[in-house]
Amino acid sequence: VQLQASGGGLVQTGGSLRLSCQISGRTLSGYTVAWFRQAPGKEREFVVAVRGPGHSTRYANFVKGRFSVSRDNAKNTVYLQMNNLEPEDAAVYQCAAVPGSPITSRASSSEIYDYWGQGTQVTVSS
Repeated sequence: VQLQASGGGLVQTGGSLRLSCQISGRTLSGYTVAWFRQAPGKEREFVVAVRGPGHSTRYANFVKGRFSVSRDNAKNTVYLQMNNLEPEDAAVYQCAAVPGSPITSRASSSEIYDYWGQGTQVTVSS
């Protein structure tokens, strides 16, 4: 399984970006996919996960309704729509995948994910 993240870039505070995570090598429908981010000098942190069957989601608290995840199984792609971006959102965003549907409480743990993309840089200017 290979993951390719894209869509990062430079935006002003309050702007929007849509990140994409394309999966190859397997059918997306059976995988839970998550987004994590890591800013310089900080630990990796969970952003959101969308489960395979059922498409239920779990968001980090800091998202505050600004981010929205969706998946297009036909295109083997998961999207992360990020609105009202703040300088604190600047980071390298990575997508990760694991087969099946881990229970909600574990979906935010990076340890459960078997496959990782290379990351895409998001920069937010103030």
